[in-house]
Amino acid sequence: MDKREIYDSFEKMEQQTRTVSEMLSKIKEELTQVLEKNAELEIENQHLRERLQEIELPQHKEEPGLSKSRQNLEKLYKEGFHVCNDMYGSRRVNDEPCIFCQDVIYGERH
Repeated sequence: MDKREIYDSFEKMEQQTRTVSEMLSKIKEELTQVLEKNAELEIENQHLRERLQEIELPQHKEEPGLSKSRQNLEKLYKEGFHVCNDMYGSRRVNDEPCIFCQDVIYGERH
């Protein structure tokens, strides 16, 4: 191989690397959207199951603890998403704790 062929080959590999990198970025974005939608659907599914149980078997005792909306927020938080006002819906990097999210879920109960 002469110098020109080596240079051309290197340029071709560089372009292929850029293309692969762009494809990986797009796939990552799509995966994030799919994971977010999956978490939403799981919460909705759980809510529908609970509602169905309420209709089929009325419960007379009230469960202490979080309201259903806060339970949904807690589930999203445990799935790795922020539920605080500033960063709602974005991924928590390495599932780091967020005091603002925890305040939304476990803060004063009105």
